[in-house]
Amino acid sequence: MTHNPIYIIDGLQYCRWDRGVFEQMREGRVTAVHVTIAYWENFRETVANMQTWNRMFEDHSDLILHARSAGDVRDAAAQDKTAIIFGFQNCSPMEDDLGLIEVLYDLGARFMQLSYNNQSLLATGCYEADDPGITRFGKQAIREMNRLGLVIDMSHSAERSTLDAIDLSERPIAITHANPSFWEPALRNKSDRVLKALAESGGIIGFSLYPFHLKGNSDCTLEDFCTMAARAAEEIGVDHIGIGSDLCQGHDDSVVAWMRNGRWTRDTDFGEGSKSKPGWPDPVPWFKDNRDFGNVTQGLLDVGFDTEDVDKIMGLNWLHFFEESFSAHGG
Repeated sequence: MTHNPIYIIDGLQYCRWDRGVFEQMREGRVTAVHVTIAYWENFRETVANMQTWNRMFEDHSDLILHARSAGDVRDAAAQDKTAIIFGFQNCSPMEDDLGLIEVLYDLGARFMQLSYNNQSLLATGCYEADDPGITRFGKQAIREMNRLGLVIDMSHSAERSTLDAIDLSERPIAITHANPSFWEPALRNKSDRVLKALAESGGIIGFSLYPFHLKGNSDCTLEDFCTMAARAAEEIGVDHIGIGSDLCQGHDDSVVAWMRNGRWTRDTDFGEGSKSKPGWPDPVPWFKDNRDFGNVTQGLLDVGFDTEDVDKIMGLNWLHFFEESFSAHGG
């Protein structure tokens, strides 16, 4: 049995963006991708990254468009283009200024992680030994993000902070790229308690294909990954799961060093218990780039998902989440 999902939406990628990648997106029928445009960048550096993206939207307008709403994603599908959604893997773009959240939203940002592995001004990262939870500043940021329609992403955050964010947020949050810790106990992967709270609050998790967060790392099989998705669907409901591949295609090792180290350290600290290693891991053979989403689709069918549920996991769940999340309260 073969099946083409209605939409293919990826909850997170950070590739070395060029026309070749955008052409692969179209070949893979990818409707939309949430792209990381900041890790440790401050506000001005993030704006510079947005300028770079604006030029790419101009130069490759036949392939991609900037999406700020679910409607823009639907328009991209109708035009045979891929919608690009801006997001941050850290709160550094807002610096220590609550007012910059609205500015960043107005510039097109739609996702922001409250922490990236480390303790931030807002929340604790998953590599920290102690997790005091959401900070006083973090509570104010959550309130402002809720007001505007900037999604709270807790992919790299620690347990208590993630549970706090779910509890404090008046709107469902996202974990855009992680996996259940019942399957693989990587530091970033999420506990049963977090997954249950996420689903009960209406949130969504995008399952990651980044090898350091897979059982068996680069040797993980498609069947094992899809079996994990089936168990998660049984436990939290199929409406709360999607794909967040964490595809990091085309970068050299200096980029992964920037992701891990930023400017805060000269050493590489993977966190106690982490299975990460220096440099990039080899991709799993069944998912190397955007042309391979068909393999995931077929894998989900092979482990027993029907076509309706495959459509949800591959894109519809994310689209429905965008519809509810990207506009101001009451908007």
